[in-house]
Amino acid sequence: MTAINAPRDKYYAVWLIFFVLGLGTLLPWNFFMTATMYFTSRLKDPPSDFPSNQTDNVTMEDEGHRSVLESKFNNVMTLCAMVPLLIFTCLNSFIHQSIPQKLRISGSLLVILLVFLVTAVLVKVDIAPLPFFTVTMIKIVCINSFGAILQGSLFGLAGMLPASYTTPIMSGQGLAGTFAAFSMICALASGSALQDSAFGYFITACVVVLMAIMSYLALPSMEFFQYYTESHGSRPSADEENKMDLLKKESPAEKRPVVDLTEDEAKPSVSVLNIFKQIWVMALSVCFIFTVTIGIFPAVTVEVKSTIAAGGAWDTYFIPVSCFLLFNVMDWVGRSLTAVCMWPNKDSIWLPVLVVLRVIFIPLFMLCNVQPRHYLPVLFSHDTWYIIFMIFFSFSNGYLASLCMCFGPKKVPPHEAETAGAIMAFFLSLGLALGAAVSFAFRVMI
Repeated sequence: MTAINAPRDKYYAVWLIFFVLGLGTLLPWNFFMTATMYFTSRLKDPPSDFPSNQTDNVTMEDEGHRSVLESKFNNVMTLCAMVPLLIFTCLNSFIHQSIPQKLRISGSLLVILLVFLVTAVLVKVDIAPLPFFTVTMIKIVCINSFGAILQGSLFGLAGMLPASYTTPIMSGQGLAGTFAAFSMICALASGSALQDSAFGYFITACVVVLMAIMSYLALPSMEFFQYYTESHGSRPSADEENKMDLLKKESPAEKRPVVDLTEDEAKPSVSVLNIFKQIWVMALSVCFIFTVTIGIFPAVTVEVKSTIAAGGAWDTYFIPVSCFLLFNVMDWVGRSLTAVCMWPNKDSIWLPVLVVLRVIFIPLFMLCNVQPRHYLPVLFSHDTWYIIFMIFFSFSNGYLASLCMCFGPKKVPPHEAETAGAIMAFFLSLGLALGAAVSFAFRVMI
């Protein structure tokens, strides 16, 4: 079989399934982060004359005194999220050949679904702050551990298909952030209680994960998907084909043993180190992209204050709209654009050059109206500068990251594509972890 004989993806069914799987990968975690205010409200020291089951009614006036658990929640959450994400993405790069793909993907989705069902139930259950904090951190570790396996497995699976089929995963992940940001703004506008908003987030996440599970179960029945997975790993390279021809010419009497030998050679062993040597530019590029992005967003960008509407409605919605919503929308646009445009190509020097040039956004945002500040001056005080920087920052993040994730598995032979996809997912997670680490330094420098 050749690519010319490949069946068509009817109604773009496989493309849409990968989009839903990408959405299911990040939407649950995005909703979890969106509900941070709910979690911290459950960690407050309740007043003695208030029943503990009314923590969702605690208002801003009660924020003068913050408990130790409340003040440490975001830092501990970041630690419990990034460390398992990095460790399990790394493990997936090595163990994915030993554990069946179906078990890795469906099992991870089921565990994430179970965690969010428990989280939704606990919204209605009264728990003391310390046990609630402990349970929440255990859930964060579980979500990111199995999320790492899921993400690495999906990129590995997409690596066996044409390059454009990594785009729907990236696009689905981009929409996840957009949907979560939009939900946060709607909850803010409605004035609904934190408990009600959080319950809605978790139930929605459960529905999306269920959709992802059903989509994945339908994937093997697609003729387009069957063609690429059945031919995956069975096509020998040019050197192997030449070797097969020489063996066949040596002795016609030994035809049967030669067939057995060439069948084994058609499935060569996969070396992670050798694959990395072929894709290291793409791997380091995607790592650098997310190091820059997470180093600035949201640690620095969320601290920018509006200078044109202090105290008004725009002051309330400035960060939710200009930071979170705008970032996620433009990031999604950038990721989705690779479905129709893939410039520069995988061998062009311009791709790593454009990736490195994104470092300019670090000083640009640090010189915006970030408050409080102690060392650097404010050079871009007007809100318009911040919005312009955010548009190019988020669009370049989505577009360049999607290009790297699409091109990485295509720089190796077909039988190594799944491992290459898993390695790319590891370096993506490494970039997230490095970005979270350097974000503290960037904020202190201001």
